[in-house]
Amino acid sequence: MSPCFVSILFSLVFSLRTSAEPAGCKIRITDKGLEMLKTETEKFVEEELSNISMPEMKGKDGRFQYTITDVKITELNLTHAELKFIPNVGLLFDVQNSSISLTFNRRILYWFFYDTGNINASAEGVNINTALKVVRDEDGRLKISNITCDAKINKMKAKFSGTLGRVYDFLARVLTTGMRFVLNQQICPALNHAALVDVNSMLDTIPVRTEVDEFIGIDYALIDDPVVTSQSLDMHFRGMFFDLAHQNITQVNSAVDPVIREYDRMVYLALSEFFFDSGMFSYYTAGIFQTEIVNEKMPKDLEMLLRTTYFGAIMMLNPALVDSPLSLQLAVNSPPKTTIKTSGATVVMTAIVKVMVLPPGQDPVQLSSMTMEAKFNAKVSMRGKRLSVHADLRRFKIFSNQSALESLALIPLQAPLKTMLQMSVVPLINNWTKRGVRIPLADGMDFIEEVVEYHNGFIVIGANLHFSKGLRDMVAGSMETAAQNNTL
Repeated sequence: MSPCFVSILFSLVFSLRTSAEPAGCKIRITDKGLEMLKTETEKFVEEELSNISMPEMKGKDGRFQYTITDVKITELNLTHAELKFIPNVGLLFDVQNSSISLTFNRRILYWFFYDTGNINASAEGVNINTALKVVRDEDGRLKISNITCDAKINKMKAKFSGTLGRVYDFLARVLTTGMRFVLNQQICPALNHAALVDVNSMLDTIPVRTEVDEFIGIDYALIDDPVVTSQSLDMHFRGMFFDLAHQNITQVNSAVDPVIREYDRMVYLALSEFFFDSGMFSYYTAGIFQTEIVNEKMPKDLEMLLRTTYFGAIMMLNPALVDSPLSLQLAVNSPPKTTIKTSGATVVMTAIVKVMVLPPGQDPVQLSSMTMEAKFNAKVSMRGKRLSVHADLRRFKIFSNQSALESLALIPLQAPLKTMLQMSVVPLINNWTKRGVRIPLADGMDFIEEVVEYHNGFIVIGANLHFSKGLRDMVAGSMETAAQNNTL
């Protein structure tokens, strides 16, 4: 292969990779997170295998005829279980040298003797090797696409009870051989169903494209298959908000691609500037960044100052309007812009502020129009699986849209308008952002002990995981939700 061809091939591959859609949101689950998940997985597997349904067994050995019924697994001891990542594949759940205790009923005919009773049996040297391949499905959802399973029971022992228990002990070899064969055949199908049906139904509860409130929604579709290494599983989500009334508006993600470098915590969440900008853009197109300050909402000192400032303008328009109510109409005139640096996150917002006089029974009359520029500090926080932002006013200025001379006249309005902004506009912003947005985690799984780190262009939140309910309950809840949706 010529050097020229290699160079062209490398350039092509590089261009394809760099042209891929950037992620607005990333989640990394580390091997420390798997340690927490392993406990829940063990419980789940134990419950799944305990529910194995064994068929009735019949057989004949010389003068003996036997029937085995009501097989029940009473205990599953996963002594040596391990859950780990398989690079480029997914997860491996490996059980070595464990044991199963079970009981079943017997009916045995020997010549003219008929006997029934209970048999206690144990399977030892239970080895189960299960590999799960995780992918992005056509809807952008995380799914288990395939499972490979290998199960083996090295030996079984049985203890008879009843009148002829000792006489039948030598039959244990015949019965346990058949039982071991049947168990071997039942373990993998049970785990296949658990992964491909039960766990996938739980993954269906993770939001992909869902409403945040009555104005906006969020798109958490995976943009590619999960990236699995020996240390972590990384998921790259679109992480884009959208206006529910204008869902086809295209937003281009040109922000810095978030980078997660750490592995010390169980889970990491990375969010780019695009994640926040798309939210601001969607609220802007939804029209919620506008308000009117009038009547009792207008601070008395601000109203007095406005009347003093615009007294001449009112008299020139119509002296009869001098006692008419005044109002301030504020409307953001472009989508707010987020900037994230190592020092923190800020949001810049510009708005048009109109001073209006409100003649009774007539249309409002504009006295002045000014531009307001405001810069806010944005504090990001996590609680459970909800991300929220709190804004505080950092910098504020206004200037006239009509003349430089009027801009000088507006200087006395700076302080009262800043107070008005803090009292009226900032609460308006925080009213929507403090509600928070759910991050793409399954029900019953939450962030705890969160630490927020700010980087140039993105933030990274490291946390540990807490299960508010077991994996079995999470699966059961998802199936119940699916049943309700099907009924509706």
